[in-house]
Amino acid sequence: MRSLLGWILLAGLALALIVLVARHDAGTIGTLSTDEFGSLIVHLSLIAFLGAGVLVIFRERFAQALQSILIWIVIGLVLAVGYTYRMELRDFADRVMAELVPGRTASRSPNQVEIVRGSAGDFQVAAQINGVRVAMVLDTGASAVVLTQEAAKAAGLPLEVLNYDVSVDTANGRTRAASVNLDRVGVGGIVERSVPALIAQPGQLRTSLMGMSFLNRLESWEVRGDKLVMRGHP
Repeated sequence: MRSLLGWILLAGLALALIVLVARHDAGTIGTLSTDEFGSLIVHLSLIAFLGAGVLVIFRERFAQALQSILIWIVIGLVLAVGYTYRMELRDFADRVMAELVPGRTASRSPNQVEIVRGSAGDFQVAAQINGVRVAMVLDTGASAVVLTQEAAKAAGLPLEVLNYDVSVDTANGRTRAASVNLDRVGVGGIVERSVPALIAQPGQLRTSLMGMSFLNRLESWEVRGDKLVMRGHP
């Protein structure tokens, strides 16, 4: 039972560390700041360590008490090192996920992201449109960012007042779209504001397109083999 309790406690501490790393940029975890949450985890670890040591000393042999103390010291050191290098660990996790999940961005720096080519041969981009996640496909042949009706609605655009007066060519032929300005378009740590875009008519577009009205705002972008590299302005 004590062994099971120890493993449960260890898993809880590991989960707390993962949450701390994942939520660091957000600045808060629930009602606590990330620094307060980190301090809380350290204090709880110390309390658990002292409690386990006292319990074993009084109920078991001294050798087992020493073993428990050493285990908790190692756990404390792992937590401390993990929190100290949380940014490096998160960057490593981002790079691994970018290789495994199409469209997932890996940040090399605050102003540079990399996206791995998908199995279909295209670059799927997980963008943020007005703060809402929108799945897009890179299309350098599109003069502007083009959103589907569903994506535009999710981004809070006023669909009921749009005027579809822009003629565009698509894979399905010529159609018309509505011109808008997007407050914010983000990919990873790159964010551009007031980006011209088009909204496709209902049923005319299956996937939103990351076009040149966003790419032209960047300091640079290029395709290196199977990776799309975007650099924003400092």
